[in-house]
Amino acid sequence: MVFSSIEFLFRFLPIFILLYFICKEPYRIYVILVGSLIFYAYGEPLYIFLMIASILINHFIAESMYRRRQGAESPADAKKRNRGLLALSCIFNLGVLFIFKYLGFFCSIVNDISGAEVIKAPELTLPLGISFYTFQIMSYVIDVYRGKYKVSRSVISFATYVSMFPQLIAGPIVNYSEVEHDMKDRRVNPKNIENGVILFVTGLIYKVLLANNISSLWHDVETIGVHGINVLSAWLGSWGFSFQIYFDFWGYSLMAIGLARIMNFRIPQNFKEPYSALSATEFWRRWHITLGRWFREYLYIPLGGNRKGPVRLVINIFVVWFLTGLWHGASWNFIIWGLFFFVLLVLEKFLYLDKLEKNKIAGHIYMLFIIPLSWTIFAITDIKTLGMYIRKMFLIPVAGGANVSTMPKFLSLFGKYWWMLLICAFFATPIPMKLIKQYRNNIIFKLILLVGFWLSVYQLTQGFDNPFLYFRF
Repeated sequence: MVFSSIEFLFRFLPIFILLYFICKEPYRIYVILVGSLIFYAYGEPLYIFLMIASILINHFIAESMYRRRQGAESPADAKKRNRGLLALSCIFNLGVLFIFKYLGFFCSIVNDISGAEVIKAPELTLPLGISFYTFQIMSYVIDVYRGKYKVSRSVISFATYVSMFPQLIAGPIVNYSEVEHDMKDRRVNPKNIENGVILFVTGLIYKVLLANNISSLWHDVETIGVHGINVLSAWLGSWGFSFQIYFDFWGYSLMAIGLARIMNFRIPQNFKEPYSALSATEFWRRWHITLGRWFREYLYIPLGGNRKGPVRLVINIFVVWFLTGLWHGASWNFIIWGLFFFVLLVLEKFLYLDKLEKNKIAGHIYMLFIIPLSWTIFAITDIKTLGMYIRKMFLIPVAGGANVSTMPKFLSLFGKYWWMLLICAFFATPIPMKLIKQYRNNIIFKLILLVGFWLSVYQLTQGFDNPFLYFRF
């Protein structure tokens, strides 16, 4: 079940909201937990048991850490006592993630190297949201190990924190400290409900009216094929996918934050106008903020960050971006995508970041090329096709192409989508969100939102729907 579906909007959500608000405050957390498990089971009836097992095992480990820390003589002694439990938790969580997400990829690498099917890859379906809830659980256990906060003594609270349906499938990746207080405060807050509805409807509009419609451009370019496009069509298609993934993921995040706000939870922002960035470094401070924070707090800083000299800094950045690429998918293109950003961030760090920050025009022109190029690597999983597509983007001849004119196809694509690209470009700027904040209490603005909601519903009833792109991670 996805947020942008008729089943969710007119079946699950109204029933859930009704039950949530008619229940007394102490019981609302149970409504959230049961509702979240039903939400997950709708799409993954078998893998719900995997998530529940992960919750129970990690809760037991965190409880054991807390008890050991209580008997420790000092914080250092507590960490020493709990190292084995932390290792056990990490091995379990990463082991489950490896089996379901990376085992097939690993088997294919072994078979390619050996030239024969040495290992038969198991046919496993990737559980929805496993990358997100695994990282969320790991952040909790690591923070308990570090003594950042007391363990959640209630398995219900911990299970709700992990499985809460607004952020379960595709983030944001929430630290327990960010919802610890909210977990106990089940009061109805009319202002939060109003703000939550505005955020949810805005996200729905971004997903359905922007992401789903501009996705047709990338689909059309794929249908034409790499041999049938020219340099202009290649860049046009790449920008189409760039806008699709942006409004798809940002729309989901706004819907998630809005749903959580309705229930009096404040989960962190995941985007801050990333396409307004002047550099790849700034882009990753604005895009998928909670994932970047996770890698910074639980990998980059423990590795030494930037405190151990330039060589170690480059190694640390490499490790982070290799794993960031791998986190997004078990495919070579995701690894290349991660390493692409590794190279950019290192070059910016040592050579020209300050120049981009001082010259905004140069920074924006630079990112006009970097953003679509990076998402092209992300989008095309077949390495051979990816190589040919990038060659097209940079006017490098591609062998095997038919000797046909490609300009008519570009003119057809441009004529069909130019207006949608302009709309997406406008909504990718900071202006729309500033207007929303300024006029959120204006009746005309609320009428516009209402019209946008019903236009989105109409499109969904006509079959204009795509699953959220980040669901596959």
